[in-house]
Amino acid sequence: MIYSRFIEEAVRWRFLDQTITEARDGFEDMALGALDVLIGKEVTAARQPAA
Repeated sequence: MIYSRFIEEAVRWRFLDQTITEARDGFEDMALGALDVLIGKEVTAARQPAA
């Protein structure tokens, strides 16, 4: 049914929005430079081949 797909998509977007808000709130006290370093380290780790 078309309504159920619409509702599912709306719920997914709402969940994503809440997750992003929680993540931003969790890092709001961190200095911008420190956050950049943390993100860089995590991106590098994620790009490493699995052992």
